[in-house]
Amino acid sequence: MIIKIKDIIPGLLIAIIIYLSSYFISNFFGTELLGYEKSPISNILLAIVIGIIIGNIFNFDKRIGSGLNFSVKIILRLGIILMGVRLSISDIFIYGSSSIPLVIICIISVILIVIVFAKFLTISSRLSYLIAVGTSICGASAIVATAPIIEAKKAEVTYAIANITIFGVIVMFLYPYLAHYMFDGDPKSIGLFLGTAIHETAQVIASGLIYEQHYKNTNILEIAAVTKLVRNTFLLVMIPSVIYFFNSRNENKRYSIIKIFPLFIVGFLIMSLIRSTGDYIFSIYAIENLHEIWIKIIDVIILLSSVSLGIAMASLGLMTNIKEILKMGLKPFIIGFIAASAAGIVSFFIIKLFSLINLF
Repeated sequence: MIIKIKDIIPGLLIAIIIYLSSYFISNFFGTELLGYEKSPISNILLAIVIGIIIGNIFNFDKRIGSGLNFSVKIILRLGIILMGVRLSISDIFIYGSSSIPLVIICIISVILIVIVFAKFLTISSRLSYLIAVGTSICGASAIVATAPIIEAKKAEVTYAIANITIFGVIVMFLYPYLAHYMFDGDPKSIGLFLGTAIHETAQVIASGLIYEQHYKNTNILEIAAVTKLVRNTFLLVMIPSVIYFFNSRNENKRYSIIKIFPLFIVGFLIMSLIRSTGDYIFSIYAIENLHEIWIKIIDVIILLSSVSLGIAMASLGLMTNIKEILKMGLKPFIIGFIAASAAGIVSFFIIKLFSLINLF
């Protein structure tokens, strides 16, 4: 698909304006009025809220939508890739390896719980599968990848995406503050919880940013991001499983691994490798001027990552259609609530259990 610059500029410009506005509003109220050295009001939270309000007041045309889609898909992934420079390769492997058993348990538990309750509520198995994989793995991406395999109807896909959107937005705002108290401010537990209990990659990043800005802890975002990226890779396991268990008659069909694999994970790892290599070289060859330049380059990349993620979050707010969400039927809404609750509850208890037996 060829991206036309003139089509994405209007929507992208609106998202940028909202992000910049949220930044200045946050600083004005937090530093000028309240007198804090750094504003306690999250500009990311403001950007999403302002986006939701504006997006639901005005009916934007397709040109605006093109820019917002570009922001949520491309700019978000760019921000995540650049965020890899905040971590060393060793940190990624430490966080990633410790999150794998937690991610596996959470995915299996949520899928089983949703399937069981869907039968009681007489919801179609296709819709229950879509909600289950969307909640447990990677949101809309998992739904879109799974839908053609199980021959889901368009209405079922729309229901499932609306479902994970509404509950994902709710927990995105709620969990940063709730997790802080549930885990007594422990960074690793909080990061693992946000990375496993929230649906979409964008929502996890937003939640981590909100926590980072409110509680002044950068590790949370990094741990949550790595944990979510580990979850995303399980899409590679889930798709063949769905083919086998749900729709075995399509076993002769071929599905591209490249199309479903979240390639921005590779970019994230490459940026982390660059950071690790640079730090290692400059620690051996202590050339003062070059080391200072290296640190400045890292700071610029981190800033670009923050700005990219902020613009993507403003776009996420603009694309949250409250009217579409309210059109959902009651039963799919109940299943969505059960799925979101199961993800949070299972994640909380498994993290607590693993902490008690010193697995983390």
